[in-house]
Amino acid sequence: VQLQASGGGLVHAGGSLTLSCRASGFSFRNDVLGWFRLAPGKEREGISCISISDAATHYSDSAKGRFFISSDFAKNTVYLHLTNLKPEDTAVYYCARPLFCESDRDARAVGIDGHWGQGTLVTVSS
Repeated sequence: VQLQASGGGLVHAGGSLTLSCRASGFSFRNDVLGWFRLAPGKEREGISCISISDAATHYSDSAKGRFFISSDFAKNTVYLHLTNLKPEDTAVYYCARPLFCESDRDARAVGIDGHWGQGTLVTVSS
């Protein structure tokens, strides 16, 4: 299982950024993927997950309305679209393969178990 996250960078507050995660080593179409983040001095925070086969998505409360997850079958890639970014969104964002994606609770649990790859740093300046 390989998960390669990319797309992080420096953005001003209120700006947007799209993160990408290219997956390989498993059956992408029948699996679930998600994102979590680690901010300095804070605990892991699950953000979102998506069931690739039916595109069902789930989000943590902090992500709803600002972050959006999507997937592209042809590219074996999952995206996390970050909008209206705030300085408190500064973190390393990780793409993960959780065990489940059936509820918002599962979105909040992304990163607890399963697999994940190297993260990509998002820095939001005020």
